[in-house]
Amino acid sequence: MIGFVGSRPVPARRPVPWRERSRAVRWWRLWRTRNPRTFNEKVRYKMLRDHRQLMVTYADKAAVRDHVASVAGARVLPGLLHLFDDPQALVDAALPSAYVVKPTHGSGVAIVVSPAADVAARLPARQHSWAYRHVRPEWAPSEQLAALGGSWLGQLYGQGPNREWAYGHVPRRILVEEFLVGADGAVPDDYKFFVFHGTCRYVQVDRGRFDRRTQDFFTPDWSHLPLSGGNPWATPAIARPVRLEEMLELAERLGRGTDFVRVDLYDLPDRIVFGELSSFPAGGDSPFEPQSFNLEFGSHWHPPRHYR
Repeated sequence: MIGFVGSRPVPARRPVPWRERSRAVRWWRLWRTRNPRTFNEKVRYKMLRDHRQLMVTYADKAAVRDHVASVAGARVLPGLLHLFDDPQALVDAALPSAYVVKPTHGSGVAIVVSPAADVAARLPARQHSWAYRHVRPEWAPSEQLAALGGSWLGQLYGQGPNREWAYGHVPRRILVEEFLVGADGAVPDDYKFFVFHGTCRYVQVDRGRFDRRTQDFFTPDWSHLPLSGGNPWATPAIARPVRLEEMLELAERLGRGTDFVRVDLYDLPDRIVFGELSSFPAGGDSPFEPQSFNLEFGSHWHPPRHYR
């Protein structure tokens, strides 16, 4: 169903499941998470209790740019091409041959457009719009991008106030940023730094997001961990980045002022670029194999009794 504000169509927003807005469910979850020990338990603890405005800023793909610029300088940000309130503005927007389109109010979704995409790749169907895709410009007509954008704005990421609540307070807009290119000309590796109380303890590296995705975990001294998060390890092994110390310093600078945040960065040939700040990875359901790492990750995190 589509509504209208003036002459502009506004996508109908999907209702929040009752359990994610129920006060009784909230109090039950508060009780269950009162003494968290594992990493996932502490993520759920944080989701329910940390209602600082900082969490909304971290979640907002547009507002976090200003935050990062104030902390680390605008040079670490990907170039901003457009920021639209109305996804229909994509139809007439000036777009280069390579760019990234995504909503401001969620995670786990982006349309990457570049000539380097697989020739067989296509945009997702509107009913399955919340996805990552890498497609060539000829398979990304602006009308279809606008339709996907409208679908995104009709969806609440994070499910509601009893889950990843911060996303529900983010203005729903469409962001268009520069396409980042790795050393091999492809989509760059995604480095995810787990920062606890201002100190990075682990680094996750995701490679081949649109092809054969791999995932590896390291300590800050680049010792590989015997941990699986659901995807196979890279072969051959991922070498220690030349600018690892620079990335660690940036991640820890961006992670100050909170008990935990995952800082995502890209190591490009000419610079390090910011990706996102994640306060609630996987909504507290991150896979750990073996499970002992769930407890180990959580051992570095001492969430406060009250967030201020």
